[in-house]
Amino acid sequence: MARTLWSLSVLALLRERPMHPYELQRQMHLRHTDERLGLKRGSLYHAINQLQRDGLIEPIETSRAGRRPERTVYQITRDGEEELLNWTRELLSEPVREPSQFTAALAHIVHLRPRDALEQLQRRAIDLQATIAALEAVERGVGALVGRLAVLEVEYERAQVDWLAAVIEDIRSEKLTWDFDVFKQHL
Repeated sequence: MARTLWSLSVLALLRERPMHPYELQRQMHLRHTDERLGLKRGSLYHAINQLQRDGLIEPIETSRAGRRPERTVYQITRDGEEELLNWTRELLSEPVREPSQFTAALAHIVHLRPRDALEQLQRRAIDLQATIAALEAVERGVGALVGRLAVLEVEYERAQVDWLAAVIEDIRSEKLTWDFDVFKQHL
């Protein structure tokens, strides 16, 4: 099975209840799963086809209402539920060094002067705070319906902002400083 974030999201939603693809997409949008996980439109049907081929979901009903296109409702299979639970356990328990543009930039921050790095990190902090504000609106809406479990990723985002604020303060107060020329001499 090709493990994608789309597949994980589809399995999770179908564990809640059977749905057709449009409802899956709508639920992901309502919960902002699509934004948080970087899900791109069009990959949903690919994930559904793959999950069905792998026997992890199955169609239970196909219907047509008026002039609308046919809708197939899917449900998770016993194997699909087992895969979802095992996969989620694995993702939570096994740290993976996932490359990101930000960690790449941190690895090369020495190439900027501390004042320049400070300015860039402050810009990032402002953007993250705006993102957090938007996520908090989602948290109030979704969290009110399903509780804290549905918004743990918002708390995680806040922790990242707190870390960034600490780094910014350390650069500002010169607890964290560097000189590229000195760095080069030690290589």
